[in-house]
Amino acid sequence: MQESDLYLPIKQFLESQNYEVKGEVKDCDVVAIRGEEDPVVVELKLSLNLTVILQAVDRLSLTPNVYIGIPQKIALLKKRKRRKQILKLLKMLGLGLIAIAPGLKTGSVDILLDPSDYKPRISKKSQQRLLGEFMQRVGDPNLGGSAKRKGLMTAYRQRAIAIAQFLQDNGSTKASVIAQALEEPKARDILYRNVYGWFERGTGAGIYDLSPRGQQELPQWRSPEAGPAHSDLG
Repeated sequence: MQESDLYLPIKQFLESQNYEVKGEVKDCDVVAIRGEEDPVVVELKLSLNLTVILQAVDRLSLTPNVYIGIPQKIALLKKRKRRKQILKLLKMLGLGLIAIAPGLKTGSVDILLDPSDYKPRISKKSQQRLLGEFMQRVGDPNLGGSAKRKGLMTAYRQRAIAIAQFLQDNGSTKASVIAQALEEPKARDILYRNVYGWFERGTGAGIYDLSPRGQQELPQWRSPEAGPAHSDLG
């Protein structure tokens, strides 16, 4: 398939809506005019990539009605989440997207997105979570862009490390004693949930020990690369 194979279907589609259509006008693949309206510009590409997106953004200086036209089989192959992200990006940029399926006669055209002004809605809940994590995290233990395979140092993990370190230093201890010693009101919840598998029930009500997994993994999180030492956690 060539990009020119996409031209006739989109030309016929636009002409059916009373546009006059011409190809390759001042570096624009497709230009359509209808009365006194702003022109419609369509950039044709066999794949959706950064090059065509930047090209389409440049066309916004000519008209607010700019679309990217790609083969339908390419548009529909995108994973659902990925496709949603791509549409969101194009919407934020004020671009439209057209899926074109060339046929023996007229082919078919599917408008996936029309250009529009876009202002993202701020999620107050997500914003509060972001700010909460920022304020609760001690120091700056992660390098921006770090791989997440082994996990990142979060405020929650810092609290769990402090508790694990306390158990390593003091042995089996009651949750209420740990909470008081570390001034950590969430100690009971962290011990009970045991997200990282570092804790285990000791002998007696409300008593916890450091688990074998905790003994094994705690040293790697106590290293200088992992974050602040126990004394920094207050």
